[in-house]
Amino acid sequence: MAQIQWFPGHMAKAKREIAEKIKLIDIVVELVDARAPYSSKNPLFNGIVNNKPRLIVMTKEDLANPKITKKWIQYYKDHGYYAMSVNLKQFNEYKKIIQVCKEILKDKMEREAKKGLKPRAMRAMVLGIPNVGKSTFINRLAKRKATVTGNKPGVTKAQQIIKVDKDFELFDTPGVLWPKFENETVARNIALIGSIKQQILPREDLFMYAVEHLVKNYPRSVENRYQIEIDLEGDWIEKCYDDIASNKKIKPVRGITDYERVMDMFFTDLFDGAIANVTWELPYE
Repeated sequence: MAQIQWFPGHMAKAKREIAEKIKLIDIVVELVDARAPYSSKNPLFNGIVNNKPRLIVMTKEDLANPKITKKWIQYYKDHGYYAMSVNLKQFNEYKKIIQVCKEILKDKMEREAKKGLKPRAMRAMVLGIPNVGKSTFINRLAKRKATVTGNKPGVTKAQQIIKVDKDFELFDTPGVLWPKFENETVARNIALIGSIKQQILPREDLFMYAVEHLVKNYPRSVENRYQIEIDLEGDWIEKCYDDIASNKKIKPVRGITDYERVMDMFFTDLFDGAIANVTWELPYE
């Protein structure tokens, strides 16, 4: 596929500021989407955070396949990260994240105390690509509307420090994507979790990719949702469009199936978890 360019100016600026501020940080909390834990993990961060302790927090676990989420947590632990998954809709899970951070930093803070350094708040930097739930995460931890939230990529534009409690602070950053996607599967996966606009890719290809994945890996999920039969043979995609439109009473446009409305319905159902709790990728070896 042709390389897909996606690097707005505020993201380039954020990358520079993250690199400048990282020396002030004790731990990095990197949010990835549990539905695509590899594709939603920004490879640019590896060169920026250096040897800082890093906690991988897999968000939206309620929308992902729980068995595969467990495999991903183990995968990241095996590769030297601390890792956990959360459902951002459950408030108490945020306290667990802070506690895990404090446990990771316990030895470091004790060493500083023994050196006679003045007690201070632990500082965590929150990183993640757009739409992984970073602003919601910050707001819940801060117990107030500390950042602007939205379901569009790139809502948070400025960096800010948020005091969570007397001994824990969060350094928030805008969601940062890497400059281009050379891997078509990665591009598709992050489009299917809403981290880039679907229009960047051929939407019809994305629809076909998603339906094929669901039919092969989550049998009967699409069929049960739309009360249709799917056989991945021949010109199956046209029949899929037509059958969904017919069963959901989507009116044709000048006698032709309204493909856009079918896709609108399908992707809305997908994002809401109405079709299946789906994970788009298995751990890579």
